Amino acid sequence: MTRPAGCAALCGALWGLAVAAGLAGGQAAPPAPADAYLKLTAPWPDAETMQRRQIEAETRPLFAASDPLVVTFTADFTAVNKDRDPNSTRRFPGVLAVTAADGSMASTRVSLGTRGKARLNIRTCDVVPLRVDFVEGPPKGTMFEGQESLKVVTHCRDSSAYQRYVPREYLVYRIFNLHTPASFRATLAKATYVDSSSGRTTAGRHAIFLEDPDDVARRLNGRSVDLPHVPYRDLDLDATTRLALVQYLIANTDYDVNVPHNIRIVQDQARRLIPVAYDFDVSGLVNAHYAGVDPALGIASARDRLYRGPCRTAAELEPLLAQMRAKKAEVLALYDSLPELDTGSRREARAFLEQFYTTIARPDRIRKAFIDGCGKHIAM
Repeated sequence: MTRPAGCAALCGALWGLAVAAGLAGGQAAPPAPADAYLKLTAPWPDAETMQRRQIEAETRPLFAASDPLVVTFTADFTAVNKDRDPNSTRRFPGVLAVTAADGSMASTRVSLGTRGKARLNIRTCDVVPLRVDFVEGPPKGTMFEGQESLKVVTHCRDSSAYQRYVPREYLVYRIFNLHTPASFRATLAKATYVDSSSGRTTAGRHAIFLEDPDDVARRLNGRSVDLPHVPYRDLDLDATTRLALVQYLIANTDYDVNVPHNIRIVQDQARRLIPVAYDFDVSGLVNAHYAGVDPALGIASARDRLYRGPCRTAAELEPLLAQMRAKKAEVLALYDSLPELDTGSRREARAFLEQFYTTIARPDRIRKAFIDGCGKHIAM
């Protein structure tokens, strides 16, 4: 196999990985990596199609909601919550009901699957996170119009503590949205779960609906690509640095852009690779009691901040940090704008965030946090 014409310089290393995997020598190779690498060099749709897709993604009604959605899921949740295999492809029939624009309840058939890894562990969560596929398309006139598949962050366990974690994580998504369009949009919901096998109803639980990864890519005028390995040199430098700085702000180390973990990769039409982060429940800002850290990182707890981004000079970091300082008031205002957040969570979060802004206010602290020792905890 020859290297495809039109492959930009940044995908040279990725194509080399494909060659090493046996694609160029005619050997059998797993289809997913092959498809992923070849997608990097695929032609783009025409400009009109790209613009139409971008506008459709940007205007999805689900993410225009200002108040939490009220939804009801009906399915055999006894069976759903037993499916703990991270590689499972099982799907369970269900019904999703949501309030329509005229105030009536509109229902549609869906299929539900479990997803994730850590939250599938029964020792972590009684209630599994969900993937919702719309079997016959969402009802017109509802907030789900235009959606095909969505991830749902559930409440994990039926305790007051776990109820508090969901709005905290929702606000982390909002923080990312303030700093970069290369982020997942999210909508908070109050969900009721009706178990069709037992008749049990669990009501009033917080949930988060996450934007479809393809819609994230369309908003960025690009496409989502699944890559098993991404060298740092092939990632957009400023986008990767900005992501790492926001991860430092929220004190999240549970991600990897090199071998993507809790990261989606978007390729834009300039062939740049842009990392997009998700899944923040073990961040210090959420402060879930079950949050832990990798001992290899050399930090004691999830509340300890650690920069894991590209090594940059103080001059290179300053424009990005200046943008973050300018967003401080909006970030803090998020914690006053959400009635679902309890007073203790609001006070704790604001104090934790202020620590970050104190750090980026002084050159000596900036050097200590982001420059001295940089590169120890990433694969460059």
